[in-house]
Amino acid sequence: MTDYCPPDTPLDILHEDHEILVVNKPAGLLSVPGKGPDLADCLMARLEAAYPQVLLVHRLDRDTSGVMVFGLTPHAQRHLGLQFEKRQTKKTYLARVAGRLEPKTGTVDLPLIVDWPNRPLQKVDHETGKPAVTDWRVMKASDTESRVQLYPQTGRSHQLRVHMLALGHPILGDPLYAPETAAQYPRMMLHAQELRLRHPDGGEGVKFRVKAPF
Repeated sequence: MTDYCPPDTPLDILHEDHEILVVNKPAGLLSVPGKGPDLADCLMARLEAAYPQVLLVHRLDRDTSGVMVFGLTPHAQRHLGLQFEKRQTKKTYLARVAGRLEPKTGTVDLPLIVDWPNRPLQKVDHETGKPAVTDWRVMKASDTESRVQLYPQTGRSHQLRVHMLALGHPILGDPLYAPETAAQYPRMMLHAQELRLRHPDGGEGVKFRVKAPF
């Protein structure tokens, strides 16, 4: 892994109420602390400084930017956690991937498991992998790259990154799965663009969206 140099950017709060906090996580910042003092700076720690009651619900990879929701009460954390667990949330990611992805829409259904000798890398494994499904839609494409929307139906670790790699179209700038492209891009080209969920207070459907910075 590359040295950890988290961005020194102010918190980007998208929504705040009595139950939930929705934040735009910058690329390059861990969601939660890693092992050791050099990996202590993370979105969770920064939020705790401003919102001591904040509670973790889900996470995004360090190099992924975009929409993250946190609970501000134990009830909200439980309610949201169950929605993620039961796959009731709807997530849309935007990615730039290598090459021309065809056809325009499709589904990757490949089980994933941690690649133990090379962890934290994940790999496709039809014997012992856990089910992982991703839908895709190409927004625009050239011979060198495609801009795609990705809709994960499951929430496996590194799912979108490994699924795109398995299709032969790795996410550009990915330091783990496309290291040969990492030097050409300022960051990994993956952004959590939209999150739909039910509000813990009353169950009404809500949608949070933030435009990709690339």
